[in-house]
Parts: sequence; structure tokens; C-alpha cells
Amino acid sequence: MLGVLARDQEAVAAVIGAGRFASRRGWMPATSGNISARINDRLACITRSGVDKGDLVPGDVMTIALDAPLPAGCSAETPLHVARYCADRSIGAILHVHSVEATVLSRRFGADGSLTIDGYEMAKAFNGVTTHETSIRVPIFANAQDTARLAQEIEAALGAGPSLPAYLLEGHGIYTWGASMNDARRHLEALQFLLECTLEERRSAT
Repeated sequence: MLGVLARDQEAVAAVIGAGRFASRRGWMPATSGNISARINDRLACITRSGVDKGDLVPGDVMTIALDAPLPAGCSAETPLHVARYCADRSIGAILHVHSVEATVLSRRFGADGSLTIDGYEMAKAFNGVTTHETSIRVPIFANAQDTARLAQEIEAALGAGPSLPAYLLEGHGIYTWGASMNDARRHLEALQFLLECTLEERRSAT
């Protein structure tokens, strides 16, 4: 069994790798977004506020307690991560990015409360989806600066858990999660692809 220190180091390395992955794709511009990984039932690590996610070093990632007040230096969006970890102990990692497609489509469909995507083979990247003949419903929540309250509202709306391990914040970006960082990254990459296809479809139809 890994000790807490080893798990901490493993989680930090996973966060750094995910930051480079997302930054290379242009999804985390201008120090935006945040990435976290669970260490154990009580602890997680998360990127500090204002750091370049494509150039992370271990000092840019801080360890937080999931059951205690957040320390100084945390991203303002840390409560959204903490709320997800506390709601579902199977979650091992969370990614939040600011892609153009997520930002635009979340504004376009924000009033509807969700975006439905139909008929794409890429939907099979999500656990439980076995055919392209399916509808993916992505919840969309209104953005707010009071993220502690926003986290409570989102968790109340998600309830036992959405059919998709993701949601959008209106005019803001994507949150995805998974049992591991690899799962969270796969969900992010798949959803981002689906959003790109959706936006391109809308452009070609005009």
C-alpha cells in the first residue's frame, strides 16, 4: 500500500501531466482552469491560483483537506472540486478547462440548462455507452463568483450523479472527472471533440 507521501507525489505528478496535456491543446489559456487529484478520502491536491498550467512544477500544486477550511493560495474554484470529491468517493481526478467551444456553446444553450449531442461514435468514450445511437446530455449551470454557494447548487442539481461525468459552466468552461486522471482526461478529450463537432455543425448550417 502506498503511504500518504507517495500518494501525494503520485497525485502531483498526475496533475502536472494533465496540465501539460490540456495546455498543449489550447484549453487553459492565460493561467485559466484548474486540475486536481484525490490522494485519499480526506486529502486532494490542486493547482494553485494564477499558475501557468502548461509549465507546472510541484510547487504549483497544493495539498488540501476535503473536510477543512481551504488555505490561502487556492483557486477560487476549489470549492467546486471539493464538493465533487465529497459527493462521490469514486472520483479520483477532476479537470476544469476553458476551451473556446465549451465557452461559446455554454452561452448559447445556457438558458436551456443543458446541451444534447446525438449520434456520434465518440460518445462510446464514456462508460456505459455502447453505441453511437445515443444522446449525450451535458448539464449547463449559470456561472457565479460565490463558488462555495455555486458548488452547493450544482451538487443539489446533480443529485446521485449525472449520466455524464461532466458539466459546463455558462460562459466559463468544462468540468470533467473520473476514477483516475486517465479517465478524467479521456472524458475531457471526448467531450471536447463532441463540442467541436457540435459547433462546426452549427457553423456549416448557417
